[in-house]
Amino acid sequence: MSREDYPVTPDGHFFVSKSRLWRCTDPSLDDSERRAAIKALMQARRAVRDSEGEAEERAARDAVETAKRRLGERGPVWWDDGKPDEGGKHPKNTIYADWWSNLDCAARTRGTGEGKASGIRSSTA
Repeated sequence: MSREDYPVTPDGHFFVSKSRLWRCTDPSLDDSERRAAIKALMQARRAVRDSEGEAEERAARDAVETAKRRLGERGPVWWDDGKPDEGGKHPKNTIYADWWSNLDCAARTRGTGEGKASGIRSSTA
């Protein structure tokens, strides 16, 4: 499932996957910076997978964190409208509760992952 298939909050701050809010990539990043950060993230994730030993794994996980911060998916929020970072929470327990409850059934199902194979994530989640 691609990121486009997941429900996105009306303000564009989060998408919903596996019943949790995940911070979207900072839309102000230019295309080349976004692509470079995604490439670094994918390389770091492969390094985590292929790591041999704790030190290698730690370095790879640190590289994942750095790439996620470059994308705006972790660290300080990229928006300036005063809304809190609700990442990691179920939408019904956030300021997006009304939006979530008013989504059509198909959109909520895409966000919960019900009926989908486990392990499917967006490329930057």
